[in-house]
Amino acid sequence: MAEVNANCWNKLVQYKDPFLRHEFLLALEQSASVCAEKGWHPHHLLVFEEKELIAAMPLYLKTHSRGEYVFDQQWSDAYAQSGMDYYPKWLNAIPFTPCQGQRILIKHGFDEQIISESCVDFITQLSEKNNVSSLHILFPNQQQTDLFTQKLLIREGVQFQWFNNNYQDFNDYLKEFTSRQRKKINKERRSINEQGIELQRVSGLEISDQQWQVFFMFYEMTYVKRGQEAYLNIDFFKRLAETMPEQILLVLAVKDKAYVGAALSFIGEDTLYGRYWGCYQEYKYLHFEACYYQGLEYCFEHQLKRFDSGAQGEHKISRGFEPITTYSAHWILNSHFSKLIADFLKREKVLIEQYKQDCMEQLPFKKL
Repeated sequence: MAEVNANCWNKLVQYKDPFLRHEFLLALEQSASVCAEKGWHPHHLLVFEEKELIAAMPLYLKTHSRGEYVFDQQWSDAYAQSGMDYYPKWLNAIPFTPCQGQRILIKHGFDEQIISESCVDFITQLSEKNNVSSLHILFPNQQQTDLFTQKLLIREGVQFQWFNNNYQDFNDYLKEFTSRQRKKINKERRSINEQGIELQRVSGLEISDQQWQVFFMFYEMTYVKRGQEAYLNIDFFKRLAETMPEQILLVLAVKDKAYVGAALSFIGEDTLYGRYWGCYQEYKYLHFEACYYQGLEYCFEHQLKRFDSGAQGEHKISRGFEPITTYSAHWILNSHFSKLIADFLKREKVLIEQYKQDCMEQLPFKKL
C-alpha cells in the first residue's frame, strides 16, 4: 500500500468504509500485522485509464487460511489428500475483518460489470500461468456479489446485524420487544450498575496513549485465553490513532477506578462496526453492555442506520440483531474440484437458509 497514492485510492471508497481506507490497509502492512513472514503477501490490483486510477482490489497471495472467517480448511484438506497444493491462493478481502463492503473499488461512472469481470479474468489468467489454486472474494456487499455470479461460485453465510427503525433512544427501541425479553435486557443493564461498573465512550480523537495500552492488553488477553497469538499488534492500533481517529470509538468499563474491559468499534457513513473486545476478569453481562448496548446507544445518539457486530454470536438474536445473508465468491482452477465445491455449496445453501429462518423465529420482537 505504500506504493499506492492514498488520495487516489480513498476516492474510490464508498460509504466512508473504514476498513477500505488506504490508512487502514497501510497500517496492517507497516505494523507487520500483514506481511510475507505471516503468510500474507500483498499484491494489490490497480486499474488505470491512462494515468488515472479507476479501480482497485485489496489483494493478497496467501499460504494459509487464517484470519478470514470464511472457512475453507476442508477444501485444503481435500487437496492435500489428493496430493495437490491448495496454497498459495489469492484472497480479495480485508484481513481479519468479516465485514461486508466493496471488494473491487470502482470509480463512479465506469461500468462496474465490465471492470469487475476484467479484474477477475486478469487474476484467473495469472493463476493459470503460475499454478495458483484459487481466488476467494470474501464479504462483498450484495451489489458486488451480483457482479460475480456469472464467473464465480457464490457461497452464503449468516451474520447478525442491527437495523435502526428510527428509534429515538434505547427505551424506544425496547418497546418493540416482548415483555419478557424487554425485562431481560433491562435486568442485564441494571446488573452492570449493581456490580459497580461504569461505561465510558471515548472518541478516537480523545483516546489517550494509556487508554490505547489498556485496550490492547484486553484485546491481546482475548487470544491468550484461547492459547493463540493476537493477529494485530499495538503498533497497528497506534497508526490508526494517528491517521483515522475520527472513525474510531472506544468503550471502556471502569470498576473501583480501574479499567476492567474494553471494546473498540469503527464508524462508517451510516454504520457502526463492532470489532474488538477484551477483559481480564469476567463480569456478568459486561460483554453485552460494552459490545452491544453501548454501541446501540451510540447509534441512537448519532442516528446511524446499522450496527454490524461482526461474525458469529447467536446470543445477539435475543438482543434484536437480525440474521442477514453474507456472501463470498470463489474461483477454483482445478475443474474437478470446482465441480465438487459447486455441489457442496448448493447443499450448504439449503442448510444456511434453514438456519437463517430458524434464527428469524427467535427474534425478541412483538409479533405483528
